[in-house]
Amino acid sequence: MSALRPLIQNKMRYPMTDNPEIALSYLTAARKRHSQVEIAHYLQVDVRTIRRWETRESQPPAYVSVALQQLLPLHIVQTARGNFDFIDLFAGIGGIRAGFEAVGGRCVFTSEYDSYAQKTYAENFAGGHELAGDITQIAAEDVPDHDLLLAGFPCQPFSIAGVSKKNALGKAHGFACEAQGTLFFDVARIIAAKRPRAFLLENVKNLQSHDKGRTFDVIKRTLTEELGYHIHIKVIDGAHFVPQHRERIYIVGFREPVALDWAALDLPAKNHTLAEILHRTDGSEPVLPWDEGKYFDHAAQKVHDKYTLTHNLWLYLQNYAAKHRAKGNGFGFGLVGAGNAARTLSARYYKDGSEILINQGEDKNPRRLTPRECARLMGYPDTFRIPVSDTRAYKQFGNSVVVPVVMHIANLMQDILRSDAQKVVS
Repeated sequence: MSALRPLIQNKMRYPMTDNPEIALSYLTAARKRHSQVEIAHYLQVDVRTIRRWETRESQPPAYVSVALQQLLPLHIVQTARGNFDFIDLFAGIGGIRAGFEAVGGRCVFTSEYDSYAQKTYAENFAGGHELAGDITQIAAEDVPDHDLLLAGFPCQPFSIAGVSKKNALGKAHGFACEAQGTLFFDVARIIAAKRPRAFLLENVKNLQSHDKGRTFDVIKRTLTEELGYHIHIKVIDGAHFVPQHRERIYIVGFREPVALDWAALDLPAKNHTLAEILHRTDGSEPVLPWDEGKYFDHAAQKVHDKYTLTHNLWLYLQNYAAKHRAKGNGFGFGLVGAGNAARTLSARYYKDGSEILINQGEDKNPRRLTPRECARLMGYPDTFRIPVSDTRAYKQFGNSVVVPVVMHIANLMQDILRSDAQKVVS
């Protein structure tokens, strides 16, 4: 534990969440591996404090969620049935899974097409099941029964023709026609076949406006009219939890009507800064054995020079921005410091890093974020392994969810998912 001591000494560095219920879920998981005395020593608190948290006489502070994750693998190992079973489609590197395991769910099936994302996923989730590949090649009957379906599905263009025209031509309509050939269709066909109690779908905010709103209309109609689910939709900005403006749409659906109140999320203020996720040069940067010094030189107390932009690239980005400013366009790089929040991290970050460049002063070119900083920017704990190249890591984190956002949604849904029967609204 000594290598991770700086994480505890700097308690407010990774304020992933201020939800005490999530902190308590990590405490429960940690107690399966460690005694109250060991945890108290690790957190540098009195053992009586641990007891009061467990009996709910008091609430753990915000930093405890992140600190306790250093005692665990990223996910909470489920040896028996969890509070609910879920499947993880278009799983990426497991950000959505992490949020639902944090509240006691058990993953029983995973599908991810990209082999590099599979590698990162497998490194961080010990599993209990093999990773399936292309979901389009998997029959619905081969998917295990589950209570909850999770899917961060890619948005592909929908080709929509009028239902009346389809009828006139004697062709099928509904989701089996309008969404045919899209990856959303694969989500819909599994929901139709397995009838889970609930689902959570995640996508970019612009899904609502794609094709003048027609794409989103098909999705909503498919989920409600064709499949018969009751849906709840909300756009959430990751900036409530991490120093990054990242708006994503979340569609929660239940087989039966339930009292899901988005207002109960109680989103914290958007006051995070990059100081929370940047490598520290004051000696407090944790030594992570799994990073093996790939990103940070602890002897010199600095980020490796390879992340600093070359003179040619920096000049190109400045000229590109100047050209577009002259035309009245807003295109250009995003130069930020420790006291700022960042733009949205994209999957193309590996190309030039232009959307988030860290200011290193007038005498030095700016630098890219390291993959470890990108992981932190998405809300992943430092226990999360990054077994792929920088290029692949940038793509993976740029495509990921903000983990604390999903944790909060999971916490909101868990009471319904844990109950034996749906709480039907009268």
